[in-house]
Amino acid sequence: MGDIDATKITSFDEARAAVIAGAEPEAAARALVAAMTPEERCWCLDGDAPTWAGLEFMGKGGYHLAPFHAARVERVGLSGFSFSDGPRGVAIGNGTCFPVSMARGATWDPALEERIGEAIGRELRASGATLTGAVCVNLLRHPAWGRAQETYGEDPHHVGELGAALTRGLQRHVMACVKHFACNSMEKARFTVDVEVDEVALHEVYLPHFRRIVDEGVASVMSAYNSVNGEWCGQNHTLLTDVLRQEWGFTGFVISDWIFGLRDAAASVGAGLDVEMPYRMVRAQGLADALERGDASWDDVDAAVSHVVATLLRFAPILTAPAPGAEVIDSAEHRALARLVAARSVVLLQNVAVDGAPVLPLDLGAAPTVAVLGRLADEVNLGDNGSSDVWALECRTVLAGLRAVLPTTTHDVGDDPARAAALAAVADAAVVVVGYTHEDEGEYIGAGDPSLTALFPAQDEPEVVERFRAELDALPPTTTPERVRARDGLGFSQGGDRSSLRLLPEDVALVRAVAAVNPRTVVVIQAGSAVVADEWLDDVAAVVQAWYGGCEAGAGLADVLVGNVDPSARLPFTVPASEDHLPAFDRDATRVTYDRWHGWWHFDREGHRPAFPFGFGLGYTTFELGPVEIVPSGDSIAVTGVVVNTGDRDGADVVQVYAQLPDEAAPKRLVGFARVEVAAGATAAFTIDVPTDRLATRDAERHSWCAPFGTHRFVVARCAGDPSAHQVTLDL
Repeated sequence: MGDIDATKITSFDEARAAVIAGAEPEAAARALVAAMTPEERCWCLDGDAPTWAGLEFMGKGGYHLAPFHAARVERVGLSGFSFSDGPRGVAIGNGTCFPVSMARGATWDPALEERIGEAIGRELRASGATLTGAVCVNLLRHPAWGRAQETYGEDPHHVGELGAALTRGLQRHVMACVKHFACNSMEKARFTVDVEVDEVALHEVYLPHFRRIVDEGVASVMSAYNSVNGEWCGQNHTLLTDVLRQEWGFTGFVISDWIFGLRDAAASVGAGLDVEMPYRMVRAQGLADALERGDASWDDVDAAVSHVVATLLRFAPILTAPAPGAEVIDSAEHRALARLVAARSVVLLQNVAVDGAPVLPLDLGAAPTVAVLGRLADEVNLGDNGSSDVWALECRTVLAGLRAVLPTTTHDVGDDPARAAALAAVADAAVVVVGYTHEDEGEYIGAGDPSLTALFPAQDEPEVVERFRAELDALPPTTTPERVRARDGLGFSQGGDRSSLRLLPEDVALVRAVAAVNPRTVVVIQAGSAVVADEWLDDVAAVVQAWYGGCEAGAGLADVLVGNVDPSARLPFTVPASEDHLPAFDRDATRVTYDRWHGWWHFDREGHRPAFPFGFGLGYTTFELGPVEIVPSGDSIAVTGVVVNTGDRDGADVVQVYAQLPDEAAPKRLVGFARVEVAAGATAAFTIDVPTDRLATRDAERHSWCAPFGTHRFVVARCAGDPSAHQVTLDL
């Protein structure tokens, strides 16, 4: 600390002054921790709320009424942190609900995702939160995963770039937390499953996106519920210390997932978990005795508290800046951004010609009648009702969005296919809205392992309960949306992994009935990931994947359907032609093996032709890739070329760079991408820089990385398996 006297640091303000004067945050943090009492240090190791009173409040909707506080020590001026979840908006209050992360992954646009992060960050600060769990980047290993909607896709590079962009935007206003570390891709079995994964698959497939976000400077990491290689993630020394801190150099703090995020107080502290969230639960019961027995170390306790304090010191300039006013919450600016993202995320999967012209965009020339059909057409369908739920108040459905631009739009709920078909038969076009809701997929809040109840304390500490209830009495008002009041209670819905990748039978019957009478039938799919559509796909003219599109879902979708916005989204996952073409998925498994093969690599190796490949999407114009050049330059490889818009409308394409490593048995890799806007009939240049470390391979014997060497084949394409792709070999 230079000439700064560490003994004079007895408060957070003094520690911050030392940092401003040139001290390292870690050194100032250690000095402050040394000035804290043992009781104060232990207080910082879990959430500030009591367990039973906290659970009661959560059951009344409390997850959406107040942030979760931790590590507040008034005597030394340590304000700790205040957590609110994500990623589709601020989970507390009545914020803007953006499209789910999977929808934003379909934009393939990190710059747009950074703007979303900034908007959510502003609303978080205005709501009183300083830490957000919005950066969810677990890979979509199988499309049945219930929380698919909360991540960006199946590929680690693509997911990592979007997650890093969200982190950049958020951390202009708050601290970001990336979750769930690691191998968390099952929902119903998340409290019981052990994921067996070898070192190569772990580091080359399931960790690169986490490291990308750690390198971006993320403040916090949340451990996962599941076990990896025989140890729960919340007390997994290999993940939390050997990899995260020692190999990657992470300097932030680690928090547990909620309530059941760890099983053993001493083991979690020793493994490198800094804060148990959100209640005084496992550690409050067992850590004191473990320290007295010597099963836990005070050095580890001090290190954990120092990680929190040092991070707060690093982020102090942001967190002490004046917070935005309440007017930013659900502001017109943020809603306009939500509408833009809703439109930019719509993937046009099919658009065949009828009477010589594609069905989309809808022809508005002669005041057409459009029949909008289906149970979801006029329903607010934001996604699951778990931790990512946003209590947005004003939400525009598909029907509302289309009626705003087509007043002649008609509607039928679709519960009687014959009645819906009669309406469709006299319309110029039919839009059938089908898919899922929170009842079909989402975060699982259902029956779990009965043994977990042993983790709860016998009772709460009275003084903690008294302080907690005083804070609740001072909360600002939050309006409960009507759709939430209509639920069975204000807590989370059960959710879970999907039991099928196909539409519900009543949806299929509706699609077939409408398509039989109207050749201009457009199917709109609302879902968090892939839907297998082989039994009806050939019957309809057009199909769009519209996700859970947020508070402006209807307006954004209408912008695309009527042609005000050219569709430019691309699939962030592979849509199979059959469920049999996917890796095995047992949502009740207690043990599962994760290897290097899922998603587009799995389809490539097995030779399965997908219904729609990873990176695929149509527009209202057409593109071609011109000649490409690949030139190494220092520690990166420059991929340059041009995109030609061969149509008569402005549009945007996504150029994707894949690499085949010298080991032909290894999976190929997506190593770069760029969204390129091109005017009608014009040509636009692109440059994609590929750092050579994206081609490194993991040496399981040395537990380290091997620099790329040998002949690499680069494929510059518009989707995985693109038959018109350009291929260039390069020796490294």
